[in-house]
Amino acid sequence: MLPRTLLASPSLADAALLTHTEQGRSWPVLVWAPGPGVRMVSSAVLGGGIGERAWVLNAQVPPGYDRLDPVAHLRALASGAGLEGPGVGLMTAASVENRRHAADGGAEAVVTAGIGVRGWAAVPGAGGVAAPRPGTINIIVSLPVPLTDAALVNAVATATEAKVQALVELGADASGTPTDAVCVAAPSAPSTASSAESFAGPRSLWGARLARAVHRATYEACAGLLRV
Repeated sequence: MLPRTLLASPSLADAALLTHTEQGRSWPVLVWAPGPGVRMVSSAVLGGGIGERAWVLNAQVPPGYDRLDPVAHLRALASGAGLEGPGVGLMTAASVENRRHAADGGAEAVVTAGIGVRGWAAVPGAGGVAAPRPGTINIIVSLPVPLTDAALVNAVATATEAKVQALVELGADASGTPTDAVCVAAPSAPSTASSAESFAGPRSLWGARLARAVHRATYEACAGLLRV
């Protein structure tokens, strides 16, 4: 792992690709450390919810990963990378090395994707099935402007809509995979809350930029996977 000082970067494009060892072999870990003064909203198993976060870690794990301590595992990976303070930890069996980055007017997105297990969100019945192939789309978004709590949640919805649009355009016949996760990062709001953006829907200024970045990164990340 690299020292934290070498991992720090305000841009998602400069996220560091490290490695960790699991089941006797090396697996990639994508680390983005924008540093303090950043609020994030995420559905991640580690650092989910809304709050101040200093880093995001997206770790590739073996297919059929069955450890019962993913939170502790992610914390150990973060510690090994020299990351300090609260952060967001994501996992995927999809290729992290084949990540895709896209930017639009200051909005950035990085997507790692596996669509071996995909489908529509609303289906009859309930329950889980074994995943024979990697099936997770992880989306990390960075915006350069502060967002209210409501706008952060709005940004998650917009990113999800853009992901679905990309899948439909690719002919994937799915709204996503059962284990998709998302993280949206924005600067902490200054003392005057009125200066924070209140909207991040797809027709707002920053929501539109976010949507285009996520759409392009998702499309490129998934484009070669439908034949797999």
